[in-house]
Amino acid sequence: MKKLHPTQKKIIELLKKSIDDPLTIREIQDILDVSSTSIVAHHIKQLEKKGYLKRNPDDSRDYQILSESPEKLITYLNLYGLARCGKRGSILDSNPVERIPIASQLVTFPTAEAFMVKAKGDSMQPKIHEDDFVIVRKTNNVEDSSIVVCINDGEALIKRFKRENGDIILISENQKYSPFLANQDFRIEGEVKGVITNKF
Repeated sequence: MKKLHPTQKKIIELLKKSIDDPLTIREIQDILDVSSTSIVAHHIKQLEKKGYLKRNPDDSRDYQILSESPEKLITYLNLYGLARCGKRGSILDSNPVERIPIASQLVTFPTAEAFMVKAKGDSMQPKIHEDDFVIVRKTNNVEDSSIVVCINDGEALIKRFKRENGDIILISENQKYSPFLANQDFRIEGEVKGVITNKF
């Protein structure tokens, strides 16, 4: 376990307490009574490097505090196939096809919530190509227009998810495929958070 500077310990405690109403760097500076925001920013970067904190690079107030012990530099994610599932089945019910080692920094959320699928077909091109490794966060609660791994009519799919007039519409990125209504068995397995391309 990497040692934490006393200020870093205080920052982690502050972030934990304010997870529902995230603090700005200036607010943290005021609470800790340190001389500048750059000191706070430095310690936050160190917490990320040490594996205690993950932040959305586009929104500094969107962060995940990891467990008391930091994540390892390399993590192994379960890789599942996009295969047909039985009635009410889930791709996560089956054994993973493989466990894939990746750098923990590539996952912008706790790796315990992550899994991978290998894309098939061309329906999500140009964003996702066949055989790309897709990093997914386990959740069934996503915002409109998110790209999800889902079950529809017993089949595991990667699609853009949209609500419209009470219906759920599944949309391909490739315009040669038409959008279609979700079936009654539709459910979300997770939200796509990253793509590791297999095309060189």
